[in-house]
Amino acid sequence: MRTFAGHAFTEPALLVQALTHRSAGSPHNERLEFLGDALINQFIAETLYRHWPKADEGALTRARAELVRESALAGIARHLEIGKQLVLGSGEMKTGGHRRDSILADALEALVAAIYLDAGFEPCRAVVLPWFADMIAALPPPNKVGKDAKTRLQEWLQGRQLPLPVYALLHEGGESHARVFRVSCTLAEPVQSTEGEGSSRRAAEQQAAEAALKELET
Repeated sequence: MRTFAGHAFTEPALLVQALTHRSAGSPHNERLEFLGDALINQFIAETLYRHWPKADEGALTRARAELVRESALAGIARHLEIGKQLVLGSGEMKTGGHRRDSILADALEALVAAIYLDAGFEPCRAVVLPWFADMIAALPPPNKVGKDAKTRLQEWLQGRQLPLPVYALLHEGGESHARVFRVSCTLAEPVQSTEGEGSSRRAAEQQAAEAALKELET
């Protein structure tokens, strides 16, 4: 028996397969990805349906898309330290595949499928849903879902006839396959400045805007 990500596998081979990228040969995790994707969507759809009893189909669909997007799944995978356990071919290892969002997100989906095949639907849901709890709690109101942080910040300021934010690049570094950008978001009124970091300037700006919104809302 091997425990990983909060689940004790009675069939450790399922875990090994879930963490094996196709570049490393067979059996790899592509078929598990397919099943895991469907399971995650089911878990999230049911949770949102209960979480927002008055939200319409459009809002629920946008919220689900926000929670199951590649970068969100990759973030969960990093929290679970899946990258350290991935089995990759030599080419993917050399190019930093264990840090790539697409590979991490796929591995997370495969892991969910492996837990389901090992233990069944209810135990799988009990393990997986807590991974999304913080993101679900942080969702904006249903009518705001689907709008990125920069758009929501701009609308907040415009609604109060306040100056728009100014974004500035503070730092750019890292290797070519793992760039890191740090950006500031400065407001003239109310006076405040927040920072964000991401793998692209746009991602860093979104993070800085999200931080600004949290300060304004509190």
